[in-house]
Amino acid sequence: MSTEEIHNLYDTILILDFGSQYSHLITRRCRELNVYCEMLPCTQKIADLSWKPKGIILSGSPYSVYAPDAPHVDPAVFEAGVPVLGICYGLQEIARTHGGQVEAHSQREYGYAKIQVEKTGIAHADRMFDGIQMEEDGGMQVWMSHGDQLTSLPPHFVIIASTSTSPFTAIAHESKEIYGVQFHPEVSHSPRGKEVIAAFVRNVCGIEGGWSMESFIPKEIARIREICGPKGQVIGAVSGGVDSTVAAKIMHEAIGDRFHAIMVDNGVLRKDEGAKVHKMLTEDLGVNLTVIDASDLFLSRLKGVEDPEKKRKIIGNTFIEVFEDEAGKLEAAAEKELAEKGGDAKGKIEWLLQGTLYPDVIESISFKGPSATIKTHHNVGGLLADMKLKLIEPLRELFKDEVRALGRLLDIPAHLVGRHPFPGPGLAIRILGEVTREQIAILQHADDIYIEEIRAAGLYDQISQAFVALLPVKAVGVAGDARTYDQVVALRAVSTEDFMTADWFVFPSQVLKKISSRITNEVKGVNRVVYDITSKPPGTVEWL
Repeated sequence: MSTEEIHNLYDTILILDFGSQYSHLITRRCRELNVYCEMLPCTQKIADLSWKPKGIILSGSPYSVYAPDAPHVDPAVFEAGVPVLGICYGLQEIARTHGGQVEAHSQREYGYAKIQVEKTGIAHADRMFDGIQMEEDGGMQVWMSHGDQLTSLPPHFVIIASTSTSPFTAIAHESKEIYGVQFHPEVSHSPRGKEVIAAFVRNVCGIEGGWSMESFIPKEIARIREICGPKGQVIGAVSGGVDSTVAAKIMHEAIGDRFHAIMVDNGVLRKDEGAKVHKMLTEDLGVNLTVIDASDLFLSRLKGVEDPEKKRKIIGNTFIEVFEDEAGKLEAAAEKELAEKGGDAKGKIEWLLQGTLYPDVIESISFKGPSATIKTHHNVGGLLADMKLKLIEPLRELFKDEVRALGRLLDIPAHLVGRHPFPGPGLAIRILGEVTREQIAILQHADDIYIEEIRAAGLYDQISQAFVALLPVKAVGVAGDARTYDQVVALRAVSTEDFMTADWFVFPSQVLKKISSRITNEVKGVNRVVYDITSKPPGTVEWL
């Protein structure tokens, strides 16, 4: 559906992004409240909006508000006549704009803190924490992540929460609905953070909600039909993962046989993946899927490449070339059929379907477009600048849990909807070093054992993503009475709601013991297995 249609149907929260890696979690929390929100760069001019938000949230940022190159909000935000909430840097930006003082803190606050809510007797100010159950000591645990701190309260503002080290942890304007919190209510480490956002969205902004996947489906199908027209055809990048599967299903629902699902075997897929995906999509979803073996092309271009960003760029560019070539073949076949059999001419293939999600976008775009880049996703930042096909991305504004909910509503079988994510660049970014057929074979075998044992232990659905990374190091080992000098693999398994933050999964020791034993005994070339116990942040889910 168009942006205009969304704004006509749903009250909308505007989120202004100052580049925080947590920014899209604010969006997610609003979505969980069935409230539609739209994220735009912090430089957005309010006068340029064609719609009026019901409330505005200012995100955090990696910048210091007093730095010469610091991003600043349009002052009209505070004159728009709608409630404003600043989070972390957002609070500091509110303070700076209204005459407060922000300085570098003597010690960076990163981690848990306990806030104490302070009642002011000002009705609108006290609404920010109304209805939130505090702990036995009257406090509330929150997550801090900042190096600067408000040291002087702006005129006409009052304190609504504090900590032992941060007296201005939460503030509110005396007469306007302007609020700031120094902590991050959007992250899962703030247990009642969602309630804080709900207090702003519901108590202050007065939004009841209405955004849901049930309402998304018919409107997105109508949007796709409008974009493609009565004859337009779409070629689809399908990998067998939940994102591309759901995207393919909704595209098939929208335009039927004018959608051509294509799976490219790039040589860095999981073991027997091409055959498995073909069976799943054709038998379970009725999608007519074509599998193209382009492994020689991809691997020849990856030869000698170790840098992960270069791998992503190469894979992204090559994907587009293969799809454009396939689109040309399909059009040529249609023209030949028309010449031989007559009938109505088919439309041209102008569109490329991708299962891009919100987290893909946030991790691929830097602040001066918004957030600080962590890594380039092959389907966002790794595309050809002069590509002929136009992208159509029905899931671009959704989070993983929303996509799974969408898949269930589209009657996609549970074993497909619940499948762990697999990155577009595939095993190329799980091989730390040069990608060769030998390295791919080792990793495919080890990963297959890992997933098999996770399923056998009944743990697969408890884990959000699990995989093996092949490390560019060797270790001494013993096989029988002989010395070995073979490679090391790292097991990774995480639990997460949104893939913006994640915790490492705690395995029963016997499961890890069996996995390690099988890999070192069955995978030729590996003699050591390690388990990655790094959360996100500070790590990312993937190693590269």
